[in-house]
Amino acid sequence: MTPKQQYYKTVADTVIKNLERRQMEGYYCKDRKEAVEKVMEMLPEGASVAWGGSMTLAEAGLTEALRGSSLQVIDREQPRTPEEQRRMYGEICCCDYFFMSTNAITLDGELVNIDGRGSRVAYLCFGPQNVVILAGMNKLVGDVESGCKRVRVSAAPPNTVRLDRKTPCAVTGRCGDCHSPDCICCQTVITRHSAVPGRIKVILIGEELGY
Repeated sequence: MTPKQQYYKTVADTVIKNLERRQMEGYYCKDRKEAVEKVMEMLPEGASVAWGGSMTLAEAGLTEALRGSSLQVIDREQPRTPEEQRRMYGEICCCDYFFMSTNAITLDGELVNIDGRGSRVAYLCFGPQNVVILAGMNKLVGDVESGCKRVRVSAAPPNTVRLDRKTPCAVTGRCGDCHSPDCICCQTVITRHSAVPGRIKVILIGEELGY
């Protein structure tokens, strides 16, 4: 184990303890392969699953694994009309497991997320029976303020480029605190405690994943 890997494991143990006192479950996996295996092991046969937009899930290979499983998959890429999309949102709200990443997680176990339309953070707050979060160690920050800054500096700019949004950060690489019609920083949610014990499960991965 390299010094960096040892550090990841040590700091993950600290975060997991802090998640527990916030009524969230925490796990640590040394790499993306182990993380996907962990997820697939926790899913009961026949469970309904869905996920939010996330480069972390894609890079880890989780979305591919879910699509190739025998689970009841609610695939966000399938709807072709606004009506179909609206029905899908309702199905996701009642699903057994919803997967997402987090824009940042503090050493004290708080989740920091900034969203555009808000569907991802909506399901984090309410709806699905279980919310499973995969996060690379690059998402760790010292506190909530640092987490919000991380989103604006490191996460939102590349995401606006990926989504072909016309925002100041897509053009300059720097947050303009904008009110552009294409703004993806519309909803800020800080999760400091889970009202339902164990509903939120955080899998920390000993790699850098996502934005």
